[in-house]
Amino acid sequence: MRGKASRIAMATIAFIGIGVAGYLTYIHYSGSQILCIAGDPCKTVQTSVYSTLAGVPVALIGLIGYILIFASLLVPEREQTRLSTLCFTAVGFGFSVYLTGREVFSIHAICPWCVSSAIMMTLLFGLSVWRFLTAGIASSPIDSGGTPHQPRAAQGGDAMRARA
Repeated sequence: MRGKASRIAMATIAFIGIGVAGYLTYIHYSGSQILCIAGDPCKTVQTSVYSTLAGVPVALIGLIGYILIFASLLVPEREQTRLSTLCFTAVGFGFSVYLTGREVFSIHAICPWCVSSAIMMTLLFGLSVWRFLTAGIASSPIDSGGTPHQPRAAQGGDAMRARA
């Protein structure tokens, strides 16, 4: 998966994340019953003491995070924007790990909505790392047939001089 394809995949995942986090934020503020295939665990997690951070719902924090990731994928691609996306996804991944730990070890309930968000954030972080580390490789001299220190055109010129 190269450049544009990875951005599209990441933007799609982030857009779905916006939907999940937006739904959970709506549930938090509206007090509506959460739709959950697992039954009570979703409600247990959503209403736990860990569902807010300094009075702010973690679902809202997630929504803001997904929006930032999505926006960082819409701006023109440069090293700085790839780094921004990497930083946003690293923070999101770390926060997801923390929240998953709270679900397992403190709340003793697993919410499928939260698990889906953690999976999406893990995918986004992994793709961000890959995208950041592989940026520009396709245009390197190695891929175009040259050596790391000598472009292909220079090699061809040396070969012609050697034959003469």
